[in-house]
Amino acid sequence: MLYPFYEMNHFAMQPFRLAAHAGLAFWQNTANPFATTQLGRTAAAGLSMFERATRRFEKPQFDISSTTINGTEIAIYENVVWQTPFCKLLHFSKDIEAEIKPQTKLLMVAPMSGHFSTLLRGTVEAMLPHYDVYVTDWVDARDINVDAGSFDLDDYADSVIDMLHHLETRAHVMAVCQPSVPVMAAISLMSTKNDPLVPLSMVLMGGPIDTRRSPTAVNKLAEEKGSDWFRKNVVMKVTGPHEGVGRNVYPGFMQLSGFLAMNAERHMKAHRDLYRSLVDGEDIGSEKQETFYDEYMAVMDLTAEFYLQTIDRVFVYHDLPNGTYLHRGEKIDPASITQTALMTIEGERDDISGLGQTEAAHDLCTNIPPEKKLHHMQMGVGHYGVFSGSKFRAEVAPKIVNFLNAQG
Repeated sequence: MLYPFYEMNHFAMQPFRLAAHAGLAFWQNTANPFATTQLGRTAAAGLSMFERATRRFEKPQFDISSTTINGTEIAIYENVVWQTPFCKLLHFSKDIEAEIKPQTKLLMVAPMSGHFSTLLRGTVEAMLPHYDVYVTDWVDARDINVDAGSFDLDDYADSVIDMLHHLETRAHVMAVCQPSVPVMAAISLMSTKNDPLVPLSMVLMGGPIDTRRSPTAVNKLAEEKGSDWFRKNVVMKVTGPHEGVGRNVYPGFMQLSGFLAMNAERHMKAHRDLYRSLVDGEDIGSEKQETFYDEYMAVMDLTAEFYLQTIDRVFVYHDLPNGTYLHRGEKIDPASITQTALMTIEGERDDISGLGQTEAAHDLCTNIPPEKKLHHMQMGVGHYGVFSGSKFRAEVAPKIVNFLNAQG
C-alpha cells in the first residue's frame, strides 16, 4: 500500500505547492519593494523550502555542451546510439577537426542503484577531453511497461557485452560503484570466449567486489536481512499514472530515504544552511546547495528481480569472490581475464563500499600481468568523492587518464 499512498500524497500536496509557487512569484518579484527586505527574503526562503520538500525531483539533464582539448573549445552533442526498454547508451560526440587525433572509446557504466546516470556528470566532463565517451542511461523501472519483461543481474551483464559489441572496437570500460560486479562478470565471459572486442582496460570505482572486507552498514543490513526480508518489506508494485503499472520494483523513494538516513544529521545541517543562505541573500551558496540536492533527490525505481538478485549474490552469498557466480548457468571465472588491464579506486571515507572491497578484484584477476594492474586509494573522500568533486578532478582523474593511455 505504500506505493499508492506515496503517489496519493504527492497529488494531495499539489494545491499547496501551487500556493507556494504563487507566494514565491510575489515575494521574489523585482517589482515588489519588499522583495529585498529581511521580511521578503524570509518569506521566500520558507516557501522555497516547502516547495523543495514536497517536489518530485525529475530526472536531471547532463547539459554538457562543450569540452576543451589542447586549449580549443569543442562542441559536444549528446545522442542515443543504442537502446533497449531498460537502457539507453548515450554518446557524447565531439565536433572535432580532422587534424585532431581520433580518441579511444570509453564506456562509462553508471550505477543502477537509485540515482540517475547524470550523477556522473563530473566524471563525464573529466574524461571528455581524453576519450570518446559513452554512458549507460538506465531507464526508470516505473516507466517500463510490464510487456517488456524482466531485467535481472544476468540481463545487466548481457547489456554491457552488447554495448561493447556496438562500439565495434576494443574500448576502455569504467564501472562506477554497483556495476563493478556485472561488468567484471561481462568481461570474464568475453575473455573465456576469446571475444576479439574484450576491453583494453576496466576501471572499477568504489564497487562491492567483496563486501566481506571492511563491511559497511549497508553491507551488514543486506547480509543480516537477506532477500526474503527485502522482498516482503520494500518490493512494491508500480501504480498509476506511470507506464510500468503492475511491475514489481524497489521504489526510488525507499532508496532515497535510506540514503538520507545514513547521514541524517549532515543533510539536516545542509538544509538549515540552505535556508539561512536564502534568508541572507547569498545566491552563490544557495545555488550550489540547490544544484546538489536537485541531483541527489532525483531517484528512480529498480526492477525487483535485479535488486533482490544483487542482495543475494553480491551481499549475502558473495558469489564472485567465492567462485560461485553463475551467469545463465555458466561459471564466471575472473582468472580468464588476461587481455584487459585493471585499475581499482577506493575512497578513504567510503561508507557504502568499504576499503578493500574494490581492491579485491586484483586477487580474483590472477592472470592479468602485474604491470597492467593499479590500485589507488584516494585520501579524504567518501563514496561520491571517488568519482566526482574537486579531489576527483585534481588527483583521481589524472591517474585514470595516465593508466588508460598506457594501455593503448
